Amino acid sequence: MSTRFPEYTVQQPNLELTETRYTEFHERLAAAQNADDCLALISDWDGVLCEFKEWSNLTEIRFHQDTTNEAYKAAKERLDEASPKFTDLETQLKQAFLDCPLRSQIEVSTGSQLFDKWQCNTKSFSSAIEKDLITESTLQSQFTSLTAGGKILFQDSEFTLPEMNQFFDHADRDIRKASYFAHSNWYADNAPELDRIYDEQVKVRHSMAKKLGYKTFTELGYQRMTRIGYGPEEVATFRDEVRDKVVPLACEVAAQQSQKIGVDPLMYWDTSVYSLKGNPAPLGDHDWMVDRAAEMFNEMGNGLDTFFEEMKAKGAMDLKSRKGKAGGGFCEYLPKFGFPFIFANFNGTRGDVDVFSHEMGHAFQSYSSRNQVMSDLIWPTTEACEIHSMGLEFLTWPHMDKFYGADAAEELRRIHLTTYIHFLPYGVAIDHFQHMVYENPEATPEERNQMWQELEATYLPWHYYGDLPHESSGRRWQQKQHLYSSPFYYIDYCLALTGALQLWSKSRKNFEGTMSAYKDLCQLGGSLDYTGLLKSAGLDSPFSKGCLDEVIAEAKGYLG
Repeated sequence: MSTRFPEYTVQQPNLELTETRYTEFHERLAAAQNADDCLALISDWDGVLCEFKEWSNLTEIRFHQDTTNEAYKAAKERLDEASPKFTDLETQLKQAFLDCPLRSQIEVSTGSQLFDKWQCNTKSFSSAIEKDLITESTLQSQFTSLTAGGKILFQDSEFTLPEMNQFFDHADRDIRKASYFAHSNWYADNAPELDRIYDEQVKVRHSMAKKLGYKTFTELGYQRMTRIGYGPEEVATFRDEVRDKVVPLACEVAAQQSQKIGVDPLMYWDTSVYSLKGNPAPLGDHDWMVDRAAEMFNEMGNGLDTFFEEMKAKGAMDLKSRKGKAGGGFCEYLPKFGFPFIFANFNGTRGDVDVFSHEMGHAFQSYSSRNQVMSDLIWPTTEACEIHSMGLEFLTWPHMDKFYGADAAEELRRIHLTTYIHFLPYGVAIDHFQHMVYENPEATPEERNQMWQELEATYLPWHYYGDLPHESSGRRWQQKQHLYSSPFYYIDYCLALTGALQLWSKSRKNFEGTMSAYKDLCQLGGSLDYTGLLKSAGLDSPFSKGCLDEVIAEAKGYLG
């Protein structure tokens, strides 16, 4: 058997040697006579890019697996310091390709999307912001270490922040309320440090934007997220659609939920509960669920079966929550290893199945498109990436009885859909908040909290926090790590969800045809821009009026 992921190691790339290689690349590009010369250069350059991506991705993964490991922490610090230098080399060569007289001939083979992505890359980096990028990365690591090290004493036991989620949908209202207060108290106790980290991040991001000639970080943030073909105006149109179409439905669903579980009003600690019996939970532990997943993917086929078997054989999953492990879930692709890796934090709730199928969508997509002309095209831009992940969550619906049993699986499907109806307003609120924050970089932490409370009144009017200390002070936004680590990313989940919901709607009419379209979409990788990928799969763009009408009607019909 080839090397398994737990034993896999790589060396940090040598910067001096890399600089020499880049000098050679520039000389070769200047001397290129035709597109074939340029394509050969791109192939060689991609090998160097993959060396750095491999080390960078593996370093991030190991640090997230154990934030207390001194060797992993040291490697992460070296990565934070070295990344801007390698990015500078990449950016200069990308700019040279953008200016190359042979560009149009090269695009015949690579497609235009590669150059469009490079255009965003060159507009979002300069050696002038190297020190700022190191500062930003250091602050991100501080947030990760703070939250990963969070410990909460509850019911005479100690839990990490992710492990507390297992109590949030407990059938006993007193237990879940107490768990919410314990969780909220941890964040309230650490609010000054969370305020400091974010305040410094906002200021350093604004500084980078000004150095690169932008008015605010919003403009730079859109370039860093490789927004191609749309901007803040189109996103604002989408937010308006959610506000006008989804928020009223979410309020109706919350009212039904309140009636069903017999509480009035529906408090924040009730929002995760949909039944007096308690929410459905997986019927087994980690190993049992991996076995059920294997059965599910064997039945689904379309390459998911053989892919998952290989994932198990390579040990390319870390799904158990433990002390010192960072929270959340993600997927990374390792180009030299030739395979993706999934990170999650199972805690015994329905979220385990959701997160697992979500990250499996990312993993299957990256593996399906691994043979793109360049590694920069393996992943689509992130708003398109999330279609594959959220889409697979819905496409696995017919198999949920394996994890929950037949009766509970049907209830689970209703909860899953309801959760996403409630998620859309929250997701756009997070996005709107970031636009407000970066338009007002000198705002105080308290002023930011007031901004968030205004947005909650608009997008989340069914939330009642009572006297939860952290949430009632307008700081719930601090519990979303994307604000610290990936500015302007969160709207991608909402944009992608419109596509995923369309896949769900189509699958209810023609499952095999939808599954085939999903597989084809995965194979396209990042070869097209976001709207191009939507079109290829027969999905509507979220930037048009009425984009949510059909799926909302479908959801209303399903939920009765």
